[in-house]
Amino acid sequence: MSGPPLTMFDLAQRGMSAQLVRMNAAASNLANAGTVSNSEDATYRAIRPVFSEQLDRASGLATVRVTQVVRDNANAIREHNPDHPLADENGDIWKSPVDENAEMVEMLESSRQYQNLVEALSTAKQLMLETMRLK
Repeated sequence: MSGPPLTMFDLAQRGMSAQLVRMNAAASNLANAGTVSNSEDATYRAIRPVFSEQLDRASGLATVRVTQVVRDNANAIREHNPDHPLADENGDIWKSPVDENAEMVEMLESSRQYQNLVEALSTAKQLMLETMRLK
């Protein structure tokens, strides 16, 4: 990266943005958990953000960014249910393989990380105000 060195506020903002993407992905996965389709290919699969570390040469600090969002390759769950309106010619429906418990954990972890960054910013603000009062 080039340009001015990153500040603590820049680092926190980038971390918060990454955690927000992570939280939104988990929310989307939860919203689509248990959805049904009439084919394996059309079945919803969980999405996952891919993070990468980015080094700021000016400050020597590393930050995180989302490089892409990918779909899980988990197999759809086939269930024989010939009475279902979406059943295929064999009487099968396909359920989303999203693990609701894992998605809740993902959402809680990203929420905690976001909250930690907010607290770090609040502490930095307080320290800056105290420093200004001392002058």
